[in-house]
Amino acid sequence: MKAAIFHGKGNIRIEDVTPPVLKPGEVRVQIAVALTCGTDLKVLKRGYHAKMLTPPSPFGHELAGTICEIADSAGKPSSWNTGDRVVVANSAPCGDCFFCRNRQENLCDDLMFLNGAYAETIAVPSRFVKKNMVRLRPETPFEDAALAEPLACVVQGVEDLKLKEGQTVLVLGAGPIGLMFVALAKHLGCSVSVAGRGANRLRAATRLGADRVFDAGKEGNIVQAVGNAYTPREFDVVVEAIGKPETWAAAIRLVRKGGSVNFFGGCPGGTTVSLDTHIIHYSSLKMFASFHHTPRTFRRALEFIEAGVVRARDFVDGEWPLTKLPELFQQMTAGNRAIKTLVRVAQ
Repeated sequence: MKAAIFHGKGNIRIEDVTPPVLKPGEVRVQIAVALTCGTDLKVLKRGYHAKMLTPPSPFGHELAGTICEIADSAGKPSSWNTGDRVVVANSAPCGDCFFCRNRQENLCDDLMFLNGAYAETIAVPSRFVKKNMVRLRPETPFEDAALAEPLACVVQGVEDLKLKEGQTVLVLGAGPIGLMFVALAKHLGCSVSVAGRGANRLRAATRLGADRVFDAGKEGNIVQAVGNAYTPREFDVVVEAIGKPETWAAAIRLVRKGGSVNFFGGCPGGTTVSLDTHIIHYSSLKMFASFHHTPRTFRRALEFIEAGVVRARDFVDGEWPLTKLPELFQQMTAGNRAIKTLVRVAQ
């Protein structure tokens, strides 16, 4: 079968690979659609990801498809059938460590990751089959379902913040994650503002219901963009969805006294940030740093998708065949400002 293999910094190739033989409890999913992700782009630029994969490795982690093969489970009946339409998360917790026992599965000491969405099929390990593979409704489009993993991370962030109706929320960053925060915050009845770059992304924020949109321009000066149009420090909640030390620092200068900040965007390893301790202490700020998702937030994300709160048409603004994936990532590296691209894997 055709599959994208990550070979290190800037090196991704489409290769003919032999699908692995399934182990007991595993299933094989014929992938209908895969979606590009900012994390994949970061991995390609940096050449590694300490937690998710080590090159050479199958690549991609947002997918949905149909079960096409089920391994024998030592005579035990399976609750799955070939032909079942499913979405699979990119990780599965162990269920036994301290964090899993305390409902913090996103911090699991033995969190297992799954890569290989950019391929015709994928072998799903038994732990994923048990914990983080979910059956889709017959009417749920695959391209919508493939959004479940990134949306699950946003659900985690929303729940950490305990967002509620009537709050004023500022989202820093208009990429896919920032836009998902817009969609969920509006659904919960919040007034939402967005600061970011890219005309198509800012238009998407408006379509999703953003009350105000601040264009940070090529320089990306978030504080200046917001300050020129709005009085800073009037936001109940600020979500940093960019992942840069300077915007982490900016977030606490934009939230109101007594407000909450979520440092959602992950900065590169080894970076540090200087935060104004006077503001943090005397403004009595609440600060969070939400990471990843849990089996519960993954399922909650799919509920939002199947209820129509988040749809692919609001996030996917391009489509490419698997055979041209390296060229697509070259364009993404050059800054094509697409939100998400759907990768068709079927030949």
